[in-house]
Amino acid sequence: MNHTTDFIAELIRAANGVGKLGDSEKHRLLEHAVTMIQDMRRQNVIPIFETLTDPLIPLRITAAIIHRRSNDEVKAALLEAADMIRTLKIELGG
Repeated sequence: MNHTTDFIAELIRAANGVGKLGDSEKHRLLEHAVTMIQDMRRQNVIPIFETLTDPLIPLRITAAIIHRRSNDEVKAALLEAADMIRTLKIELGG
């Protein structure tokens, strides 16, 4: 497996065990996911507009106020991030 595939698996495992994670770990995972998605978008020459319709915005907001989010909300964000990374990985031919 490569780094991207490993990280997708880590996000899914974290989502499935979100209740066992501390806020700092949840924050770290979401921030890493956002950075990875941005990098993959650049590689794929996808314009980054960062408008309110950009699916990265809710991930960033969740990461920023992680202590106010329920486990269900964090789980959904982690799974969304994993899906976005998986989709970009396919688009990049990997």
